[in-house]
Amino acid sequence: MTASTRSPADLERPVSLFHALSDATRLSIMGMLRDGERCVCELQEELDAAQSRLSFHLRVLKDAGLITDRRDGRWSYYAIAPGALSEVHDLVVAMQPAKRGRALPQVGSCCG
Repeated sequence: MTASTRSPADLERPVSLFHALSDATRLSIMGMLRDGERCVCELQEELDAAQSRLSFHLRVLKDAGLITDRRDGRWSYYAIAPGALSEVHDLVVAMQPAKRGRALPQVGSCCG
């Protein structure tokens, strides 16, 4: 099934992933996690974010399957989920224009 023929149900996963990555704060969090697991207190300090705001963004990323968390005592630690960014990569690659033997029509040349 190509991207253009997907049903709305087939688009739920890509929509969830791209929504989670469509916010500057969430992209910043992903960038901070590139080097490995980080404590929520470190994320909060670096982002200068209120705990409730940070929790919201972490929940969106976690619900999309982009990050994982673990508790150690009273602290929570977050990391990028294994394979999550590979899935995003594969979705983006699948959206590239198909290579065809003929040139694509120019804008305005259809039906006209």
